Amino acid sequence: MARCVAVSERYACKDKDERAIGLVIATNAIRRGDLVVMPTDTVYGVAADAFSPEAVTRLLEAKGRGRSMPPPVLVASVEALDGITMDIPEHGRKLVEEFWPGALTIICQEQPTLAWDLGDTGGTVAVRMPDDALALDLLAETGPLAVSSANKTDQPPAVTCEEAKDQLGESVAVYLDNGPTKGAVPSTIVDLTSTPPRIVRQGAISIERLRSVVPDLVLQPPS
Repeated sequence: MARCVAVSERYACKDKDERAIGLVIATNAIRRGDLVVMPTDTVYGVAADAFSPEAVTRLLEAKGRGRSMPPPVLVASVEALDGITMDIPEHGRKLVEEFWPGALTIICQEQPTLAWDLGDTGGTVAVRMPDDALALDLLAETGPLAVSSANKTDQPPAVTCEEAKDQLGESVAVYLDNGPTKGAVPSTIVDLTSTPPRIVRQGAISIERLRSVVPDLVLQPPS
């Protein structure tokens, strides 16, 4: 079962002082292996240290999912992307240049030397740089985070901190509340490990916008 904390802490991050305190507390929680809920530019996410297998396991358990559904990784910069992935093709670079930070997740080959275990990834990792100042500030302190939408599996994604807390409760140590997220639609996911690259989830960035940058993108047929 997911580890429950004694009392979850919640910080109203629209207040400057509380935001600063919340970031420190959330950073410390991540470093000790606990979970943090944070806003992104799409929906609220539940985050864990990407390099702590135990923390990633807690994240999956909190959501009620197994290793067959590994979480994406959020980063604060393109430089951080290059630290955890390899062999990004030129068209992938073009997509990152156009849509990061933003609601684009790319599936890449992971660096084989990384000491992490995100689940059954098959040697790949899904990566995104969110367009949210609070998320980026947290990522700048913690480094790459394993982040999945802050909801139970098969339930609607949370677009407010309250919705996230209703679903995840005391399995999360710290909630960073920055009001409703800018969008309720998850990120678009593009698989760069296939030729041609495939759109494997339609989301906030339209196919038309993606194809204006990489015309040969194909849409993966429904399974």
